[in-house]
Amino acid sequence: MPTVAVKLYSVFFKFLLKHRLQNRIQTSSDDNNQFGVTSRPEESIAAANPSFVDGVATKDIHIDSFTSLSVRIFLPESSLASPELDSRGQLKSRAKARSDRDSVDSSGDPCLNRRNSYGAIGTMNVGANSEQTRRSSYGGLSDAESLNLRSDSGVYRGYSPSPENCRKLPLMLQFHGGGFVSGSNDSVANDFFCRRIAKLCDVIVVAVGYRLAPENRYPAAFEDGLQVLNWLGKQANLAECSKSMVSARGGGPELKKSDVKRHIADTFGASMVEPWLAAHGDPSRCVLLGVSCGANIADYVARKAVELGKRLDPVKVVAQVLMYPFFIGSVPTHSEIKLANSYFYDKAMCMLSWKLFLPEEEFSLDHPAANPLIPDRGPPLRFMPPTLTIVAEHDWMRDRAIAYSEELRKVNVDAPVLEYKDAVHEFATLDMLLKTPQAQACAEDIAIWVKKYISFRGHEFSY
Repeated sequence: MPTVAVKLYSVFFKFLLKHRLQNRIQTSSDDNNQFGVTSRPEESIAAANPSFVDGVATKDIHIDSFTSLSVRIFLPESSLASPELDSRGQLKSRAKARSDRDSVDSSGDPCLNRRNSYGAIGTMNVGANSEQTRRSSYGGLSDAESLNLRSDSGVYRGYSPSPENCRKLPLMLQFHGGGFVSGSNDSVANDFFCRRIAKLCDVIVVAVGYRLAPENRYPAAFEDGLQVLNWLGKQANLAECSKSMVSARGGGPELKKSDVKRHIADTFGASMVEPWLAAHGDPSRCVLLGVSCGANIADYVARKAVELGKRLDPVKVVAQVLMYPFFIGSVPTHSEIKLANSYFYDKAMCMLSWKLFLPEEEFSLDHPAANPLIPDRGPPLRFMPPTLTIVAEHDWMRDRAIAYSEELRKVNVDAPVLEYKDAVHEFATLDMLLKTPQAQACAEDIAIWVKKYISFRGHEFSY
């Protein structure tokens, strides 16, 4: 059973959540803001830091001028080294020279003692290179120059890629939880979780700040998720255009005819490109990760990616992770009956969230956004990417998530389920529970499974 502290915090959490949801239901009729909001005033926000604090640099980008849609990029420090092949044809990391005197220790993956979440927990050295001197944008001149941590004017104090340190990493699109009405991609809890995932999985995490309900009801959040996936493809294509223009500028005189033409080329090829993604992102290895209601968004984006096919090139969704998905249906499952009054998010609270999220004329517990088991929901399940489902023992939504995973396995999709004993909904992402051994174990398990599909040689240690 959960600890006494968890039970007490759950009572306090549900009291606040019920109060906030009822207030939003009373004021929802007055909310008609297409621009939307991606965070609530009561949310604790972690500021972005483009230097490698705790081994991860972060950056916020507002990607849509018509809405509040934004992303936070989490770039792990391991991206500063490029992998190369050794004499046996296996991938290894190459240390890059930082200056005439210094060098960067970039050994790729940290040395991990892998463990089973159901057995004894082994020793886990998260970010093993943290014992090394951290690269700091506020450090000595040689460090700042070697990592391009500031611009020529001396104003920008964050990381800027250079041709010497461009290791390509997979991309992970992350969708936060909060019942569609709360939560944020830049909250303290989500920032901590994404940093942990970026380091363990050795990926660039792109946390999506989608629009919240009731200001923007369905399908706003789902469309925002798909828009970010398309934005990643656009960024990859613009990066290729930029490379072509740079090559033409260096070898051909056609771009040197006038300063005006050179400025146009720079504006199109460089200014619109996100430099971190252009230098380090590999969109052909894209993973979706959704937390609670974010898992519903991730599953929708995966289905749309299947429908779009090659139109998303060069973006390719190779796997998805659904962490305690926010599924529901008109016919209750065994867990929905037995655990209806479970910890943190009970069924009554979630019903209020669905009423705030779905338009009144479309409200149904068998809505395609809510129930993954209804027929004719989208493309055939056999085309879905490999799907890892995380469930908690004391979560009333667990049975429907397990049933969805079983349907995927029936059509030969790799769809394992990891169930965590004595765990509650959001046990690995809720602020109070983030530093528990179970939350750490869950992140490790995700990393082990995900690396089967994002590594070059199909094995978790093959970087």
